[in-house]
Amino acid sequence: MLTSISVSEDMSSLQELCSGLPLRPLPENQGRWPGVPHAPVRTPNLSPTEEQLALKNALRYFPPDVQKLLAQEFAQELRQFGHIYMYRFCPSIEMRAYPIDQYPCRTRAAAAIMHMIMNNLNPAVAQFPQELVTYGGNGQVFSNWAQFWLTMSYLSKMTEEQTLVMYSGHPLGLFPSSPDAPRLVITNGMVIPNYSSRTEYEKLFALGVTMYGQMTAGSYCYIGPQGIVHGTVLTVLNAGRRYLGVEDLAGKVFVTSGLGGMSGAQAKAAAIVGCIGVIAEVDKAALVKRHQQGWLMEVTDNLDHCIMRLREARKKKEVLSLGYHGNVVDLWERLVHELDTTGELLVDLGSDQTSCHNPFNGGYYPVQLSFSESQSLMSSNPAAFKHLVQESLRRHVTAINRLAQEKFFFWDYGNAFLLEAQRAGADVEKKGASKMEFRYPSYVQHIMGDIFSQGFGPFRWVCTSGDPQDLAVTDHLATSVLEKAIANGVKASVKLQYMDNIRWIREAAKHQLVVGSQARILYSDQKGRVAIAVAINQAIASGKIKAPVVLSRDHHDVSGTDSPFRETSNIYDGSAFCADMAVQNFVGDACRGATWVSLHNGGGVGWGEVINGGFGLVLDGTSQAEQKARMMLSWDVSNGVARRCWSGNPKAYEIICQTMQENSGLVVTLPHEVADEQVLQQALQP
Repeated sequence: MLTSISVSEDMSSLQELCSGLPLRPLPENQGRWPGVPHAPVRTPNLSPTEEQLALKNALRYFPPDVQKLLAQEFAQELRQFGHIYMYRFCPSIEMRAYPIDQYPCRTRAAAAIMHMIMNNLNPAVAQFPQELVTYGGNGQVFSNWAQFWLTMSYLSKMTEEQTLVMYSGHPLGLFPSSPDAPRLVITNGMVIPNYSSRTEYEKLFALGVTMYGQMTAGSYCYIGPQGIVHGTVLTVLNAGRRYLGVEDLAGKVFVTSGLGGMSGAQAKAAAIVGCIGVIAEVDKAALVKRHQQGWLMEVTDNLDHCIMRLREARKKKEVLSLGYHGNVVDLWERLVHELDTTGELLVDLGSDQTSCHNPFNGGYYPVQLSFSESQSLMSSNPAAFKHLVQESLRRHVTAINRLAQEKFFFWDYGNAFLLEAQRAGADVEKKGASKMEFRYPSYVQHIMGDIFSQGFGPFRWVCTSGDPQDLAVTDHLATSVLEKAIANGVKASVKLQYMDNIRWIREAAKHQLVVGSQARILYSDQKGRVAIAVAINQAIASGKIKAPVVLSRDHHDVSGTDSPFRETSNIYDGSAFCADMAVQNFVGDACRGATWVSLHNGGGVGWGEVINGGFGLVLDGTSQAEQKARMMLSWDVSNGVARRCWSGNPKAYEIICQTMQENSGLVVTLPHEVADEQVLQQALQP
């Protein structure tokens, strides 16, 4: 009885949420919630004319009779926080991914999208939920709460012959389309290239006309830190293989920083691979959140205790994830001190997951200041704060460089750490290298690059019933698919990836990785993705799974992202700075059956540094869904493999040739090898 009452109340609340902006009466303005993490104050430096335009842009969502009241508080938000979030309209409903059947919609696709949106804004998932930031410090789901209300209303009304169009968080409207067209098309941050600078972004975001959607924040496909746990597990495992020559990481120490959004995954990944992970975090709220969620085993704010505990765990080969509440630069410098005074190297592997794509607005906290001092200075004196950040980055790199003289290995985790360190004047240059390469590799170059070339990447799904039992069924199906592929015979390199993923799925349930929606991620190639999708769709048709399942992936994938300092850092034909692949992927997915598609400027390494896209595909048990999955998932992988093949990657060449043999509809232009370099030299002689 209590359950049915609870469901009825939830459905009533969702009905209200989908009825449009609440205007009569206006909801009470409760401002910023206490006890909840909030985004740092932004400093867009608008002129008086631009402030007026920002206010005008915000008020156009509202009828004239409430504009006078709202104008005053929106102006205050703009001046106090650097952006108009419209706190008055932050919903009172518990924000989470409700079972799909509870959403008042005319299509299952729309209900699935609502499920995903509300998961991205769930306080257990989102980094700054009231500012609509899912992860990365500035990865917005929407620019303001009016956009959220309108989007939910449009989705509740949408039919199978309409498409909702989203301009950087703003729902432009429902437009007539066909049942085979995407139900939702999203673009985020599509700014003219010559104006795609950080300075211009801050102004344009404050004006409410663009936003930074990160990758899966603005595409509604984030699944909590589990999404990056798997990638971090594979990265650390493969780093051990490549750099340390070991399969067993017991007793090995991995030092890094960040426990906020995606970086919160690092502690859990360390436990899964069986090493000792020491993760520094300056924000106590983020550290406490991960500890309470069970993702972090121990915490300390004492550096002496941290080093003592590290030594103890190392000696005993104990599995440990230890959160250090403090600045990672202090930790690195202490490790240098221990090396120089005792001769003992206490760390084997290292990286960084601060939000260095956004270093001057809360993505990186300088060692010279406390957390609260940093938050104050970044808004009161941005120039002074930037100076301290860059000084801190130089110290950060100096400590890492000293440790790297011994048997210690560091890599850039694709967060623009080395790029920003270079801009700060740190010693990260790799002599004789291209401008995409640094003293330390990107994890894509040395660890994940070969995986992308073979078509492996972060494939994921969400069970919209919200039932853990449905997720357990999908786990079993995915494991069975991979085991069957191995039994039928695959290359050794493919077998290794499949075995890592089977291990991952088995460990995932044990480690309670679900935060928010009932979701799972694994790294799979084209064959694996299609086979898993077909198996899940058939299970929905037979009733083994109770509700539709959303397929998606991280934009950080084989084909989804053009990013010269990360995903395409191992493209050496000069095209790493070109974005044709990501744009073609966005268009191609839309043409081949995706339920929704998105294309973003920024994500991972920062605004203006990357173009990336993603998709959502709803499996509902129908034959049409299976056909769409086969067609779209094949393109979604083969596009990137073909691009890597053309750039001269031999593994991608082998994979694309094999795929063409298996699919007569695929015909790819293959590159000829330039066998004699002297031909080039002779042709270019004066």
